[in-house]
Amino acid sequence: MRATLWGRLAFLEESLCFRCGFLLPAYVGEQAVCGACAFVPPLFDPARATLVYNDDARHMVLQLKRAGRRDGLPVFGVWMAQAAAPLIAEADVIAPVLWHWRRLASRGFNQAAWLAQALSARCGLPWRPALLQRPRKPGGQAGLSRSDRGRQVAGAFRVSRGHTLAGKTILLVDDVITTGATADACARALKKAGAAQVHMAALARVVKGAEASI
Repeated sequence: MRATLWGRLAFLEESLCFRCGFLLPAYVGEQAVCGACAFVPPLFDPARATLVYNDDARHMVLQLKRAGRRDGLPVFGVWMAQAAAPLIAEADVIAPVLWHWRRLASRGFNQAAWLAQALSARCGLPWRPALLQRPRKPGGQAGLSRSDRGRQVAGAFRVSRGHTLAGKTILLVDDVITTGATADACARALKKAGAAQVHMAALARVVKGAEASI
């Protein structure tokens, strides 16, 4: 990672929504929630991301997501372990958000799985790359609202056979949290299979005024 890019990254460290990790305008307490979570609480439990998804973070994420660059993964694992430390302390297993198999076959990798593996190596929690399945391929989500994204991914995930989740806390991992719709769909499937809680950790998070195209 270039030193000039490193210096421009904006880390999400304070004044965050307790539920979704959204950046709040001012610190109002550790249990404060944003307006969206107060109105419609997400299905996933507390979420944390490392970076504000601005132009600089977007460049870094796309190098991972589209170019398949893995050289930053050890650092990303450290960052995510720090940002999600309280969630990791309560989790039993790490699971990445999964792509549909056709998209995975065409690209050849899943960046969320790489991040989950890097986080597992850093914190010591086991990770299960195939815990979730994505039998239905949703349409594109770029430019969609949270409600539209939710409809796109509704029912898109299920838990693979043979996994016992009763009473467990799952730490879900993805590269970017945009509206939380994908995390909600994953949490629905995991809790239906018996998970007690679904926490969320991501490398970056879209906040107000940030570029949302991923």
